[in-house]
Amino acid sequence: MARAKTHKDVEFAVDDAEGRERIFRTFDEAAGFAVGMAASQGETHIDVLIWSKAGARFYGGDEAVDWYEEDPEASVFERLEITVNNVGRIA
Repeated sequence: MARAKTHKDVEFAVDDAEGRERIFRTFDEAAGFAVGMAASQGETHIDVLIWSKAGARFYGGDEAVDWYEEDPEASVFERLEITVNNVGRIA
């Protein structure tokens, strides 16, 4: 049985070119958007938003639950920085 890719208490946020926060339900969607933004801007980030212990468990197991319990009111559970370094054409 395949693992679900979404949980109601887990979201991923990436800023668009105008600086507006875009919310994604899956990491794959957020990562695809973030790589596109980083390719055009050089860098961006994905903010992981966790809204419950169940969401933390879904995202990262017992260790993530421990992190969540340390500060359940944190606005960003984890930030992933994405950088694209365009090295030009390779011959």
